Amino acid sequence: MSFVLPTLTVSQMFGQKTIRPLTAATLYGIAFIKDRLIAIDSLKGHLLEIDPASDNSKIINPHQVKEFTDVTGLGIWEDTLWVSRDHSVYLCKLNALGLEHFVTLPYPANGVAVWDTTVYISCQRLGYILIFDRETRKEITRFYAPGVGVENLAVSEETLWICDRTEQTVYAMDRATGEVQFSVLTPFESPTGIAIHQDGDTGKESLYIAYASEEPYIRDNPNADPNHELTYRDRTFIHPLYYHYEPDKRYALSNGYLIEMSYAEEIAPLDEVYLPDVEWRIALPSETERQKVKHVEPIGIPFTEEVTDGQRVAVFKFDALTPGERHIFGWKALLEVRGIKYRITPKDVENIPELSPELQSRYLVDDDDLAMDTTIVRRAARDAIGSETNLLRKMYNIRNYVYDELSYGIKPYIDAPDIVLERGVGSCGEYVGVLLALCRLNGIPCRTVGRYKCPPYSEHQGVPLQPDFNHVWLEFYVPNFGWLPMESNPDDVGHGGPYPTRFFMGLCWYHIEIGKGISFETLTSRGARLTKEDIPIGDLAINHIRFTILKELPAF
Repeated sequence: MSFVLPTLTVSQMFGQKTIRPLTAATLYGIAFIKDRLIAIDSLKGHLLEIDPASDNSKIINPHQVKEFTDVTGLGIWEDTLWVSRDHSVYLCKLNALGLEHFVTLPYPANGVAVWDTTVYISCQRLGYILIFDRETRKEITRFYAPGVGVENLAVSEETLWICDRTEQTVYAMDRATGEVQFSVLTPFESPTGIAIHQDGDTGKESLYIAYASEEPYIRDNPNADPNHELTYRDRTFIHPLYYHYEPDKRYALSNGYLIEMSYAEEIAPLDEVYLPDVEWRIALPSETERQKVKHVEPIGIPFTEEVTDGQRVAVFKFDALTPGERHIFGWKALLEVRGIKYRITPKDVENIPELSPELQSRYLVDDDDLAMDTTIVRRAARDAIGSETNLLRKMYNIRNYVYDELSYGIKPYIDAPDIVLERGVGSCGEYVGVLLALCRLNGIPCRTVGRYKCPPYSEHQGVPLQPDFNHVWLEFYVPNFGWLPMESNPDDVGHGGPYPTRFFMGLCWYHIEIGKGISFETLTSRGARLTKEDIPIGDLAINHIRFTILKELPAF
C-alpha cells in the first residue's frame, strides 16, 4: 500500500490549526507513521490518512470497513497496526490490514499503545491499564487508571500518555512504575484519541488530541412548523495539545487564548431614585499563574483604581445619581488565559504547618450568610469527612459529599446553605455556599472566585460572545502550596460517582478569575455601603458582558 507523503513537516502544516477531516463523523484513535497522520472513524469504520494542511482524507481500508467499525483505540509500532474493538485487541500488518486476535478482556478494551514488546491496554470497567508481553500474550502487570472515564493511550520512551474523555485531561505516567508525573487539561471537552509526533529534524515530540462529541444547532426545516428546529450533529476534530510543566510549583499549564472581556453597567433603574455621593466599585480581572492581564481601559467614563485585599478594583465616582440620569460605565480587559492543573497528593500535605492567625480569622468564619451555626450544616460538615484527618482528602470528601447531596438547578436568587441542603437542589453560587460552610467548619480556608466563564467556542474567533449566566467557584488554601482552585458544580455529572476531578485543583482556559475573596461589585452612597435590602444593584442597572476570543496563544 502506498501513501502520499506531504512536502511540509507535520509541525509546519499543523501549527495551531484545528484539523477537521472531510467526511469524518467520530474520530477515536489517532497515530503517526513518521509524518503521516492516521485516524480511525469509529462510527464508519474508516481508517483514514489525513492531510493536515487541507483536511483531505483518504480511506486506506476500503475493503475492511466492517472489521474496523467500532474500533476505539489505535496504536502503531514499526510496520504493525494495533486496534481495540469491543472486548478484544487485534493487530495487523499495515500493508495487509487483516486483523489477527491478540487478547480478549472480560470488559471492553478502550485504548491500546505499543512500545517494542510491551502492549498497554486501557479498560474503564476494570479501572486499570493492563500491560501485556507482546510475544507471550500474557499480562505482566497492571496500573490503576488515573481517571474515571474512557481512556485512550499513546507511549513514547519512558512516558505513557493517557487521554481521559470524561476527565478532559491528559496524564503523563511513568510507563515502568505507573506513577502519574503530571496532568494537563485539554482545551476542549470529550478528548477521544491521542498521538505523539516526533519532528524528524529536531527530535521534539508534540501531542495531538482527537475530540468527538455532538453539538446542538438550529436547523432550517421548511417542512416543519415553526421552520427552525433544534437538532444535533457530529463534531470531531484534531488539535495540538500544548503544555508546560512546573515541577517545583506542582502545576502544568495547557492551551490558552488571548481574550478581550468587557463588563459594563447601564443605569436603568426600575424605580427612579436619588443617590448622593456615589462610589460604584467593580472588581477587575486578577493576575494569576494562568491568567495574565495585558491591558485594562475604562468604558463610558474614567475610573480610579484601588487594591482591596490584593485584588484590583475599578472605582467609578458620581456626585449624585438623580432621577432620569443615565450612564454607561465599566471596563474592558485584554487577557491571556490558559488551562492549569495542579498535581498534589495527600502524601504531600501530611506534615503541613498550622494556619496563620490571619487565615483563621478571615477564612474560617461565617462572613457571608453561610449558616455555619445551624444543625443541618454542622451535621453535614461532620458527615462529609467522617474520621479523615488529611487536609486534601477532607477537601475531596467534602466535594463528593456535596455532589451526592445536591443536584444542579438555576434560581434567580441564592439561598443559605441550610436551606439548600434541605432542598437538595442548588445553583453554582449555592454549591459554593455549601462548600464554603463545610470546608470552614472543618478548618479548611476557602474563598470565592468568579465571576464569569467565556463561552468555550474557540472556533468563533473575532466574534462577540455573551455568557448565558454568571458563574462562581472557589479556592481552598493548603499551607506550603497556597490557594488551589476548585470548580463548584461542573464535575457533579449526576451519575452518583465516581466523580471526575478535572476541575479539582484545575481550571480550563475559559475560566476568568475576578475578585478573589472580595465582592465583585459594591455600591456606596455618602460612604455607606448599600445592601440588597436597601437597593439591589440589579434594580439600578443592567450589566452587559462580552467576550471576544482573538487568537490561540502560541506553544510554550
